Amino acid sequence: MKVVIDADDAALELKAILVEHLKSKGVEIRDLNLVGDKAEAAYPEIGYNLAVKIKDKEYVRGILICGTGLGMAMIANKVETVYAGVCHDTYSAERLRKSNDAQVLTMGARVVGPELAKSIVNAWLESEFQGGGSTEKVETMRKLEKKSFHPGKS
Repeated sequence: MKVVIDADDAALELKAILVEHLKSKGVEIRDLNLVGDKAEAAYPEIGYNLAVKIKDKEYVRGILICGTGLGMAMIANKVETVYAGVCHDTYSAERLRKSNDAQVLTMGARVVGPELAKSIVNAWLESEFQGGGSTEKVETMRKLEKKSFHPGKS
């Protein structure tokens, strides 16, 4: 599984911890490090950059971290076909995949500590979409998304 990660300046320390954690688990991880390339980059640009790579199928899953995780989730969800959610507990991280088929996990470095963040990432990466009763709901989400991105087309 190819996973991509990035963070704004509020979460660089947590991002580094998670990169090392994932490498130790044998996960193929790429740190986009947009802040390293463009010091003034803020969460909207960072989140959008990663989400486009998910949309273009360069990566299967992505992790975005900012102060709360909220802004990153909001901008990632602006990219068509990308589904992101903020998680600050392992149950939500599981459900983000199992019930919602989301490719992007967002977290807040000011909300979760490093050990909890590792557990959240593990729960999310170890989960897959279960289908079942959630299939129809996810398909409805995708249909509504098309209406939003392509008004007038069915």
